[in-house]
Amino acid sequence: MKILVCVSKTPDTTSKIAFTDGNTKFDETGVQWIINPYDEWYSLVRAIELKEKDASAVIHLVTVGGADCDPVIRKALALGGDEAIRVNTENSDSYYIAAQIAEVAKKGAYDIIFTGKETIDYNGSSIGGMVAELVDAPYVSLATKFDLNGTTATITREIEGGEETCEVSLPVVVSCQKGVAEQRIPNMRGIMAARTKPLQVVEPAATDALTSIVSYELPPAKAGVKLISPDNVAELVRLLHEEAKVI
Repeated sequence: MKILVCVSKTPDTTSKIAFTDGNTKFDETGVQWIINPYDEWYSLVRAIELKEKDASAVIHLVTVGGADCDPVIRKALALGGDEAIRVNTENSDSYYIAAQIAEVAKKGAYDIIFTGKETIDYNGSSIGGMVAELVDAPYVSLATKFDLNGTTATITREIEGGEETCEVSLPVVVSCQKGVAEQRIPNMRGIMAARTKPLQVVEPAATDALTSIVSYELPPAKAGVKLISPDNVAELVRLLHEEAKVI
């Protein structure tokens, strides 16, 4: 069984967000980069769990980005990936990224392609579906549970107001979220082994980006808080009506 796990780098959630070049570029000065948590904690760990049950399974990692992604993907190798592929290009367009991943997936003939449900910087939640379409495989999103019996996967996913359980034959593309696996921390043996695991750099396939970023902007600053005495109900009602305009 061959498993492909899509990995991306994202800013740590404690990073200060700022923009440069007239708000057209993200300012990376002083930013700490991490593996996107949905990729690391859920999709990669679930792949590792599957390999622990099937010693013949192989886990490949794929990321789309420049050389600055190497430390992030090395950490993913330390967690338990067998080898990694980095597509040497940088682009924020979801279709362009999905097309690069799909090219890798087609060449590798993978049985399972795991993605996180979204990245925590763009929150697009679109890569998995696009990859599935491009490789002509079924797609199940927002998985909270993934079980495998032979070549049949049983997947539980969130839907509006509840959960849905699906059965699908491999190959399949699945986006993972909280519940599908539990977070792991690389151990020293994994960290040392990751240094020598293969990290193949490939050039991008010829693909046109469909979107481009015009500008970024920060959300408006939060207004100050007014404290009203619990005995002064009339003043509270007045402020809600005249200032907040919610009643």
